[in-house]
Amino acid sequence: MRNNKPFSLAAMFLALLFGSASLASAQNRQVLAKAESITGDRFTYSVRTPNGANVYAVNRPSAGMLAAIDRGLTELFAVARKNRYSKNLNFADYSIFIAKADRQKDGQGADSPDIAVGAAQYAGSDYDQGGYIYAAGMVVAFNPLTFVIADHTKNFQRVSDVVRFEGEHLILFHNDRRRYSRTIDHSQGGGHPILK
Repeated sequence: MRNNKPFSLAAMFLALLFGSASLASAQNRQVLAKAESITGDRFTYSVRTPNGANVYAVNRPSAGMLAAIDRGLTELFAVARKNRYSKNLNFADYSIFIAKADRQKDGQGADSPDIAVGAAQYAGSDYDQGGYIYAAGMVVAFNPLTFVIADHTKNFQRVSDVVRFEGEHLILFHNDRRRYSRTIDHSQGGGHPILK
């Protein structure tokens, strides 16, 4: 697991730009600080996907990465509508942090860029790697709608899947709290996709 890094002036500048104009800058700074504390990274690039999602990244995101994020959100919105959920179905509502991957391959040698996060409720489970787990993505905040994923240089379909899957937690939080509370994490079993 990475060490936390101090809050930087560049990060503060990004925080002031982060999210919609209606959000308080203190809230934006808190979200940025949380993303940095989870990953140990400094997010120095700020860009929007072609469809308007907010992206904050350690490295300049590739066109393939940005397109994959849009595909994942498109799939998320379609399955949300299928489940009759109507809140937070706009690209601009979402902010995605792209962190440096802590690993590139899983235990079987498959391509799996993931981030290391504290084990928390997964402590002692098969996922526990000695106080941390490898995660494809993680929700950072529910308002603004924010999650973090690892940077990928290939297998962009996996990026789309991770975006859709992390987005499922956010959609459920705002549209179906009962279902959200049953699927808040995967420590008790169950996985993605949650929405079918």
